[in-house]
Amino acid sequence: MEHPILFISVILQALGLPVPHTLVGETLLAKLVSPHLTYTWLAMAILIITPKLTLGKMELIPNGKQNFWEVCVGGIESYMADQMGAERASMMFPMIATFAFYILIANLMGLMPGFMSPTSNLNITLGMTLIVWVTHHILGLKHHGIKYINHFTGPMVALIPLMLPIELISNLARILSLSIRLFGNIMAKETLLAILFMLYGAFFGPLPILCLGVLVSVVQTMVFVLLSILYCQGAMEHAH
Repeated sequence: MEHPILFISVILQALGLPVPHTLVGETLLAKLVSPHLTYTWLAMAILIITPKLTLGKMELIPNGKQNFWEVCVGGIESYMADQMGAERASMMFPMIATFAFYILIANLMGLMPGFMSPTSNLNITLGMTLIVWVTHHILGLKHHGIKYINHFTGPMVALIPLMLPIELISNLARILSLSIRLFGNIMAKETLLAILFMLYGAFFGPLPILCLGVLVSVVQTMVFVLLSILYCQGAMEHAH
């Protein structure tokens, strides 16, 4: 869901660039500056610039700003270590932490008038889901080789005709569930906010939904990260 006025669209118009009036635009240039891409780049810029501005020089005895980032990064790493062990958590941390920070920033961006959440577009959530889906199969093959097939065939040869279709459908369904859950919740949040802004004005009417939107943004980030960890951990475990 797009807000009636997007700040980046105003900037594009001032620069003489095409302003897409659809979700993806009609020309190649319009597709490159479509709202979900431009706000994705904005989220990336926030994640790159903010730590640079707030951290400065790393200190052995951290100050308040460094403490904040250490709590954030250390919290994610500790949670992953509890779920999959320190060694595997260290291996998976760059990807999972990137998803966590990006999804949280992207979800919260849509709460500000003139901004939109890139995660309210299925192309973004599907792209992240495919990365997780392909990665967890690569990890399964890396740890088990050809025996990774045992995750889909069941414990007995006689059960293969029954288990294999069920497991394949279940595994493919992860693509839909992981991508549509995030997309659906964030799009619903933005749609509801847009309606309330138009009906009740920009202040007190939407305030309860803004508070709920913060909660939804945080929870959906945690759900995506948790399921990504569980999928990768499950692929590396021995088949039962």
